[in-house]
Parts: sequence; C-alpha cells; structure tokens
Amino acid sequence: MEQQGFTLWFTGLSCSGKTTISQIVANELRARGLKVEVLDGDVVRTNLSKGLGFSKEDRDMNILRVGFVSKLLTRNGVATIVAAISPYRLIRDQVRQDIGNFVEVFVKCPIEVCIDRDVKGLYKKALAGEIKNYTGIDDPYEEPTAPEVVVETNVETPQQSAAIVVKALEHLHYIAPQDRSVTSEVYSVEEEAAVKKRLEDLGYI
Repeated sequence: MEQQGFTLWFTGLSCSGKTTISQIVANELRARGLKVEVLDGDVVRTNLSKGLGFSKEDRDMNILRVGFVSKLLTRNGVATIVAAISPYRLIRDQVRQDIGNFVEVFVKCPIEVCIDRDVKGLYKKALAGEIKNYTGIDDPYEEPTAPEVVVETNVETPQQSAAIVVKALEHLHYIAPQDRSVTSEVYSVEEEAAVKKRLEDLGYI
C-alpha cells in the first residue's frame, strides 16, 4: 500500500525535549518501513534559513520555509517530522492549513525544567540580558490551543512521550497499528498506567 504523507510538527520551548522525542519517533517509523525526513530547527537555521535573525518577522519566515519544504515532502508521501520552537500560533496555523495532513505535538514542559536542562546556558544569558528576544524569557511562546497530541516531558520519559505520539498517529490513521513498537520499553506498573492515562486524556484509547 502506498504510504500516506503527513507532517508531524513538534512545538515547544527550547530544551523541552522536541529533538529527542522526534528522533525516537523517526526511528520507530523507519523501523515500520516508512520514508521519513526530520527537519530539526537548529539544523534548518544553519542551512535553509542561514542569515535570518530572531525578530518576529525572521522567525515567521523561518517557519514558512520549513512549512514549504514539509508540504513538498508530505505531498510526495513522506512522513515529515519537524522539531522547531515555532513560538507563534498564527504562523503555525497557517502552516497547518497549507500542508493539510498535519499533526501538531505540543511538547509541554515548565520553563523552570527547561532552564535546568539547558547545558548551553542560553536561558541564563537571556535572563541576564545578554541575549535578546529569547523565547520564554523576553519573547512570547504561544501554546497551541488544540494540538492533536500533548506530551509532558517533565513527568514522562522520552520513550513514553514517543509512544504517545506513535499511538496518536495510529489512531489518526496515518500509520497502521502494531501490537508492539520499538518505542516500547519495560515499564513499571506506574509508568504504564501513566502512559495509558495520557492516551485516555487525548481520546486515543
């Protein structure tokens, strides 16, 4: 059966876990035989959007460029995974409309946890005024109002979050269900119950 293209768009604060989870999901989809491309925000800025700054206009242009590439890949049957802060709701919604087969994943994490995870110390520099227009500090992050998936990385392991995303893709009929996935791990009873609860909250089981 011909693969259906779609874009899986991870949005969230810096250091929330977008890249880590997206790579686990990408590995799972490849293991199922799907064609997969990952567009990571940092990599895209180095290549596709070199020269753009961090003003709202430049941020929007960056996301529109990522969205355009995602649209091309999606319509050619590729499972396209985007991991980008993409802080502004209006431009995310525009990309959603342009692409069509679009699944938004809100990688939710308290900013205090993101700051603790920040090995580069960029949040601390932003708090000290050394970096301007830093999302979550002196530039807003607008949370999605109706994402298809929400993962909470301060209370879930990356594997658990990835499993929730994969199950959502199955439920939305973008990928065929499987009894067991490579995102699975040996969970404790409490961990398994937590994943099940999240899936129930999202309406996927």
